[in-house]
Amino acid sequence: MTSNNRELITKKAFNDFKNYPYGFARSGDFSIRESDLLSKHGSLVAALVNGELEPMSAEEQSLVAVARGEKAAETPLEKAWSKYQSRINRPKVGSMYGRSRYTDEAFEVSGSDDDDIVVED
Repeated sequence: MTSNNRELITKKAFNDFKNYPYGFARSGDFSIRESDLLSKHGSLVAALVNGELEPMSAEEQSLVAVARGEKAAETPLEKAWSKYQSRINRPKVGSMYGRSRYTDEAFEVSGSDDDDIVVED
């Protein structure tokens, strides 16, 4: 049963429509080789990291260690996965103008009408 599940996961192409709606290759964040590696092997790496599958080889154990931050990335797949994780977990940039637009009420001046400016020639 586990080998059947592993085969299904390895055949499935990896996509992240939330962060990369047009795919990895069209994002500009990854090279062609990196986007191919993520598409082909990303489902397996994601399943290993999430604990859905147990690592069966030293390469898979190394992938899990890199994903957890216990080891530096060495292979091209490990580097691509690290780059992917750093891209999706980067902090969001806020606006320097605040969250909402100004309203007309914010510019109203309270007080009497004596504050009118009179220009004399």
